[in-house]
Amino acid sequence: MKTSFKLFTAAFAIAALVFATETKAQDSQAWRLGVGINPGVSIDSPYGFVLGGDLKLQKDLVGPVSLTLSTGYTNFFVKDEFKPADDLGIIPLKAGVKVFVTPNFYVGGELGAGFGTNDGAETSFVWAPAIGWGFGNGLDLGVRYEEFTKYDASQVALRIAYGFNLSK
Repeated sequence: MKTSFKLFTAAFAIAALVFATETKAQDSQAWRLGVGINPGVSIDSPYGFVLGGDLKLQKDLVGPVSLTLSTGYTNFFVKDEFKPADDLGIIPLKAGVKVFVTPNFYVGGELGAGFGTNDGAETSFVWAPAIGWGFGNGLDLGVRYEEFTKYDASQVALRIAYGFNLSK
């Protein structure tokens, strides 16, 4: 199931990139800083609820494409029936691309590393495809799938963020 989801996500991202080349180009090449909260649901046991926060730096390029760099903190909470197992804390560091298919709707993806905060935790590869809607007033609402491969931990998360234009 995960392999088919990865293939679907890759095909969707490629289609969005092709479609985005036909959209109207953005006029600015602004720098933006987004601050977000990320409630989510784990797809893998023994975890249930997931909560995180992030900072995302975005550089608009010519056209509908932006580059992103993000970090923050994500906590996977262990379900009660799996206690006394520990919650999983991760500090992700990801780079990515965001493509605006319309002036407000975007698709994107990020790749990077997740640094575990638990004793003896290792560094994990992380990947995260996303879709979202950026409002003109700075509000950004998105949904993403995020997988930390080393920890067998993945989630579907909502991102509620506010972006500040650093170029003004």
